[in-house]
Amino acid sequence: MAQVPARGKRARFQALMVQVAKFGAVGAVGLVVDVALFNLLRTTVLSPELVASGPLIAKSISTTVAILVNWVGNRLWTFGKQRTGRTLREGIEFFAVSAAGMAISVGCLWFSREVLGFTSLLADNIASNVVGLALGAAFRFLLYRYWVFAPRRAALAD
Repeated sequence: MAQVPARGKRARFQALMVQVAKFGAVGAVGLVVDVALFNLLRTTVLSPELVASGPLIAKSISTTVAILVNWVGNRLWTFGKQRTGRTLREGIEFFAVSAAGMAISVGCLWFSREVLGFTSLLADNIASNVVGLALGAAFRFLLYRYWVFAPRRAALAD
């Protein structure tokens, strides 16, 4: 097997870092949408005082809206060069991966509330928007890059 020149490795690494930065920027917009909507719902119509499972429902709703925002940004910008003409397939796969990422975030929130007994607004935000977000983001980036928008799939679709 032939060695890849150092210049080629550096270029691939730089391209990966650009893609990670774009993913982070899109994710930051999604995070603002997610956190703002979660806290709005969590402190109003879905507060635990009104709805026992309100924080879990609020997180599910806010993350779903953020997924829609992230779909547009990632499809058009982060992975724009790798996307195919198969929008429906990519969309279904993107939302499946995103739903699994959402399950990670909601699971962290559930664990914090139900197992550890932390039920404050601050604890809910740390569990879902710090721990859950970090774990879910790493999971989603890897699956978006190597499955949903995989370069080899884009080449096959051409």
